[in-house]
Amino acid sequence: MEIIEIENRLQSLANPEIAKHSQRYFKTKPGQYAEGDIFLGIRAPQLRLLAKEYKSLKINRVEELLKSKFHEQRTLALLILVLIFPRANEIDQQQIYDLYLSNTKFINNWDLVDCSAEHIVGRFLFNKDRSILYQLVKSNDLWERRISIISTFHFIRNKDFIDTLKISELLLKDTHDLIHKAVGWMLREVGKRDLKTEEAFLALHYKTMPRTMLRYAIEKFPEEIRQKYLKGKI
Repeated sequence: MEIIEIENRLQSLANPEIAKHSQRYFKTKPGQYAEGDIFLGIRAPQLRLLAKEYKSLKINRVEELLKSKFHEQRTLALLILVLIFPRANEIDQQQIYDLYLSNTKFINNWDLVDCSAEHIVGRFLFNKDRSILYQLVKSNDLWERRISIISTFHFIRNKDFIDTLKISELLLKDTHDLIHKAVGWMLREVGKRDLKTEEAFLALHYKTMPRTMLRYAIEKFPEEIRQKYLKGKI
């Protein structure tokens, strides 16, 4: 299958109005976190359907898609890898994992990270050494830091919270709002499965953690308890 066929298919689905909205929503103006990103204007459900259609694409060809200048083409590549990964043999899983981490410069927005990191990096590392996450968390690249915390969602789903809490602690002083949101989200997911574990973490850090992180972490708490956390009166 030629990549040009897929590119033509995506071009045929392009919607300029949706693209214009996406470029605002995903902060593509100069100085913003996705400066210069280019959108075709294709909705996520359409891309997920296409991923199922093209899931037989060879891994090296998917990598070609991932290096596209178009956001939706990179999204499609990641969605294909996510579909391929659980059915792949050990050698191919290693290849997908290596491909992913060697191409993080193309996984350069929160939606790209969030649709893929847990399903590829987290799943691959579940029964392996996880030290790579502690390298990523120290990266100067915003998206690599987000990959480090979002990857742990796979661990959380399996009631393994240790790395989520350690990485969250390392990110408490991160300056970017998108990291605050990601950490708060993962802490909330921990709490859905083990509230006492989340509360123990919050007891140590809620007074000093970024406000956005705290709000995300306690979003599902009863309103009375939420207000106590927000007022520092727990």
